[in-house]
Amino acid sequence: MHRRQFTGALLAAPWLAQAQPDALGAQLRAGACVVLLRHAPTDPGIGDPPGFRLDQCSTQRNLSPDGRAQAERIGQWFKSRGLEPSAVQSSAWCRCKDTADLAFGRHRVWPALNSFFGEYRTRDAQTARLRAALKGMPAGAFEVWVTHQVNMTALTGEGMVMGEALVLDVTGTVVARSTFA
Repeated sequence: MHRRQFTGALLAAPWLAQAQPDALGAQLRAGACVVLLRHAPTDPGIGDPPGFRLDQCSTQRNLSPDGRAQAERIGQWFKSRGLEPSAVQSSAWCRCKDTADLAFGRHRVWPALNSFFGEYRTRDAQTARLRAALKGMPAGAFEVWVTHQVNMTALTGEGMVMGEALVLDVTGTVVARSTFA
């Protein structure tokens, strides 16, 4: 299967829209896939301040006002199409949990999605857990995993911007890509 590029508010690319007006929606309804979502935009910078704590959002880099609005638009896109993920899993970082909650109204923290930026010793084990979970995605259902760029790149080899999603099939192949503008 080839990868499809979706842009804007998850509208199919013009060349695809004529043949399949909601190809991404159809892909998600078919299931056996994961929407791997990088958290929505944050205030400037990369990484977190020295001494940040996972249990204290005020010590972390958090969603910007634009990021909060984008997360809400992401949720609206899914809701307007009647697409309900079977699970919404998130990194423990506040920017990921907030993205999940604003978009889907829920999340479950899954340590396999936690950032290993600057601490790469857990990379291989976390990536292996994600790959194993992908293999178990059933037909007719999809999950959303909200995480960080380093995790997404380790799993797919792809780069992406904040708020961008990659749709992965059970083999870990990127079958669609979306920016939530």
